[in-house]
Order: sequence, then structure tokens, then C-alpha cells
Amino acid sequence: MSLLDHYAEQLDQLKQQGNFRQFTPHQQAGKQIRIAGQDMLNLSSNDYLGLAADLQLREQFFDQLPVEQRRLTSSSSRLLTGNFPEYEAFEQQLSQAFQGRAALLFNSGYHMNIGILPALADARTLILADKLVHASIIDGIRLSAAKYVRYRHNDLVHLEQLLQRYQDDDSFDRIIVATESIFSMDGDETDLAQLAQLKQRYSKVMLYVDEAHAIGVRGERGLGCAEQYQVMDQIDFLVGTFGKALASVGGYLISAPVIRDYLVNKMRPLIFSTAQPPLSMAWGNFIFQQMQHMPEKRQHLAQLSQQLIQSIQHKGFACPASSHIVPVIIGDSQKAVDYAKQVQQQGFYVMPVRPPTVPQNSARLRICLTALIQPHDLEALVTCL
Repeated sequence: MSLLDHYAEQLDQLKQQGNFRQFTPHQQAGKQIRIAGQDMLNLSSNDYLGLAADLQLREQFFDQLPVEQRRLTSSSSRLLTGNFPEYEAFEQQLSQAFQGRAALLFNSGYHMNIGILPALADARTLILADKLVHASIIDGIRLSAAKYVRYRHNDLVHLEQLLQRYQDDDSFDRIIVATESIFSMDGDETDLAQLAQLKQRYSKVMLYVDEAHAIGVRGERGLGCAEQYQVMDQIDFLVGTFGKALASVGGYLISAPVIRDYLVNKMRPLIFSTAQPPLSMAWGNFIFQQMQHMPEKRQHLAQLSQQLIQSIQHKGFACPASSHIVPVIIGDSQKAVDYAKQVQQQGFYVMPVRPPTVPQNSARLRICLTALIQPHDLEALVTCL
């Protein structure tokens, strides 16, 4: 028996379950995507504001950036020779936008979430995490020395019951509550205002909120749900990513200066990784500043989201969303794959999402809306569904 047979058998099982994955070559142009010669409306992109497809923005950025500053590699970690001015300029912009709090950049949202919690959470830390937090947060929790308990999804009553149980436990010096603001698979959101009130009642609590799917699309200036619900100063670890609505790459943390300094000294993925190319940080900074002046795109996206959610629910599908991420719950994995193929044949690029990304028997079509889409596009999609 070959040593590779074990892996082949595992892949066969995935195929039989309808959970086998593979890369799909494609070309994108604006809101369209071409796969195997077929043009489709792209409903699977995280380019929520359509900025990645904006050639005018790209030209404007390169016009103002001299060739000698277009560095395509940092060649080092930031603690060695990789701390170019582009990083500090971007962090200064973030700090100014987020009420003067400290900012720290990371190579990706995944690097961010697998690095912060292991650095901060020791054996005297308890982490209470929403049941549906992103895989990167789960991995960060597992890499830490902390005890952790998962509370029922968006059930803040259950969370408070856990806080009541552990607040006076002398085994823990701090309790970190970890959640997303907008959840990546269900498209629903946590009640940040109520979460902030809970923090005020329990002295050991620190809040860790991932705004990956909210930055750019929520709040008057696009600073996320924390801005929208006016609780930025209540969140101890406010994190997010530039790889979605902000059309760039990397992650960020907004926190107290002491936390920033601590992570620079203790966070392994930050210390031991080559930093992102300075060009990417300059582009991220440029887009971040531009994004804050695009309320009309955010309003358009919100209106589209409401229209699609109501239409899908009217069709009888389960759809828990309250955002631009709109799942159509199918249940069985193979059925979701077959459904996605039928929708794609009608010109809509919608992908199936299956376990382990979502719980068993909750496979779905995941529709991601962008500001490039128009209402008539959604009417045609709903007719297809």
C-alpha cells in the first residue's frame, strides 16, 4: 500500500460527500467574471465597494507615486530592515481615523487572528468566543494557552450567563470575548452596543471584534460597525482586513498603545514574517483615505442588500442575513453544489459553501453583493432562484 493511499481515500470521501474543492481559473472585468468562456455576474467577490475594479483609482494612485517608491518587496521583517515609511504613514492614518488610538499592521487577516490571541492570552485568560467566529480566530484560540468556551451564536444571554459564572473565578485575570461584527457565512451581525454594555458590567472583560466584513461598508466614514454603533472606544482589540472592501492586502489592529508595543515584542507571526511590500501598504493607505468619502457606495450597497434579503425570504428560503453577505441555505452539500451549477448556467457566479466551513447540513449558496451591482441584476437572480 502506498503512503499516499491514505490521502487519496480521504479525497474520495470528500468527493462522495460533495465537499471536494479545487481551484477554478477565471478572468474578472468589473462586475463580470469569465470562467471556461462563459461570462457571469460575479456574486462571489469580497470587493464590496467595487474598488478593486476601479481603474481610475489605480491610475490616480500610480500617478502620484514616483517609480523609486514602488517597492515590490520589503525583503525583511519590520523589526530588521523592513520598517519602511509606508507602514508608519499608514498606521498614522489609521490612528487618526480611529480616535487617536494605536494602530498596528499585519500581513493578512489570518496572520492577525492567529497571532494576537496567542500573544495576549496566557493560562490565566479565559476566551469566550461566538460559536461561528472565523476559522482564523478559532486557530488563534487553539494556539493560545487560554481556556476557552464557545457561546451560542449571537446569543448574548448565554454569553452573560458564562460571564456570571466566570467573573469571580480566581483562576482568571481577564476574560476576552471574541466575535465578528458581521459574520462571514451567515451575513448576520452581533449587537455591538449590547456587547459594550456587557463589558461595562463585568470588570474582567476585554472585547475582541473582527470587522473584516464591515470595514468599508458600515459607518458614516466606512470604519465599520463599531463606528456605526458608536462603540469604537469600548472595543479593546478592534481588528479588520484590507483584502475585502478596501481592495488591498493585510490586516490591522486598533488598540491601546501598550497592547501595540506588547505585540511588537511578543507576536510570533509579526516578528518572524517578512513584511508586506511597501507598495501594498502605500496602496492600502491611499484606498483607506479614499474609502472614507464614499457614503453613496455604502448606501447603495445597503439598499441592494435589503432588496435581495427580502426577495429571497419571500421565495421561502432560509436567510438569516442583515448585510451584503446573503446566504441561501440549502442543507445537503451535494444539493448545494448542484444548485450552484444550475445558477451558474443561468449567468450568475454563485459558489456553494459546505462543511467544514459551515456546520453539517447547512450547506448554502453564498451571495456577496458589491456596489457595482444594480437592482435589475438582483431581479434576474431572484427569478433564477
